[in-house]
Amino acid sequence: MSRLPVCSGQDAIRAFQKVGYQVDYQTGSHVIPRHAPMRRLTVPNHRELAKGTLRALIREAGLT
Repeated sequence: MSRLPVCSGQDAIRAFQKVGYQVDYQTGSHVIPRHAPMRRLTVPNHRELAKGTLRALIREAGLT
């Protein structure tokens, strides 16, 4: 995997929307995008996402 950029939670949500995820709901500082009826992610809505968190979200979304 190539080096991951530093991005915010909003940047990550926009990237997941480009591959078909839609924001389902938000609880506090966490946004829950949904793809198909069962696949959901929990994206922290922070200024910077940790690289490990971003990597885990990409894997969970099935993008690798």
